[in-house]
Amino acid sequence: MKRVLMLTGDVNLMNVTDSQVPFARVKDTLRQADVLFGNLECCFYETATGHSGEREGFYAPLASAQALVIAGYRAVGNANNVNYGEEAIRASLRRLESIGIACTGAGVNRKAARAPAIVTHEGLRFGFVQRTSVYWATGHEATDNSPGVAVLTGRTAYEPMVQTRHAGLPPANRPGLPPTILTWADATSLAEFTGDLRALRTEADIVVASHHWGLFEDVLDYQVEIAHAAIDAGADGVMGHGPHYACAVEMYRGHPIFYGLGSFSFHTGHGGRAHGDWVGMLARLTFDDSALVEVAFSMVRHNERNETYVCDPGRDKEAVEQIMRRCDKVGTTLTISGSEMIVWKKP
Repeated sequence: MKRVLMLTGDVNLMNVTDSQVPFARVKDTLRQADVLFGNLECCFYETATGHSGEREGFYAPLASAQALVIAGYRAVGNANNVNYGEEAIRASLRRLESIGIACTGAGVNRKAARAPAIVTHEGLRFGFVQRTSVYWATGHEATDNSPGVAVLTGRTAYEPMVQTRHAGLPPANRPGLPPTILTWADATSLAEFTGDLRALRTEADIVVASHHWGLFEDVLDYQVEIAHAAIDAGADGVMGHGPHYACAVEMYRGHPIFYGLGSFSFHTGHGGRAHGDWVGMLARLTFDDSALVEVAFSMVRHNERNETYVCDPGRDKEAVEQIMRRCDKVGTTLTISGSEMIVWKKP
């Protein structure tokens, strides 16, 4: 039996006063999914004094959570840099529970934050685990005794280019020569993450690893390391989010890695600034029972009313070419089929 799993990038419902609006033009497409999962880029939290847009936490009205129900989300991940603040995280967790949407990646303590979200559709169990490598050093990571998000620490080093010459750059004796930037995953964090995925593999038929990471549209070494390790540990797919770019898609050992799905519903961001004409991705993974048979995605944008809609790739050639170039770098060739880009299909 065919099962459809859809994955979305960042959903930020700040300043949404009508929950019918954000997904009005895309809900029919989303409702074709048996299970829908996305990254929740806000907390459902209201304060008596209001909230300054200059602060890091993205706080959305409690009523706006109904938009997730309208869209058909079964689960969300909330390990990211804006699910921030003890009271805000507690309030958001309560609101998600009240509307029946499972979540992973934040919790009242470290154990709860690391716990997976598992949803069942017609007897098939879908399991999700989410981590973030983009988080605040103080008061954001969940501890054994305090709320927060589940993290997977990324490391950075800056290495002088003294060993070899690099094409297009002068030799190392030239003052001002930039360093090589190296990134990798913290070994302890990565071991915990892959251990959690192996444990989830025994509880779920389909497993997705979700991760908040990245810098602009580039795929960094630590992202590749984490993504490959997740699939080696049993994940059927990896979905990345955070940079707000539609990034490369890689097939690794027959499983998809979406390095960045970009924005899916994101109208207001840092400093109260309205976000412009971004391009995001709506991923579709089709299974025959629990066996993956097709991987595809649609491009999405939003309008001035904050309505997300599916793009016609035939009329959005520049965006298509950008995504194709990014995929070429990881050895992926895309094929246009109607409103979708086909990443892989079982022969």
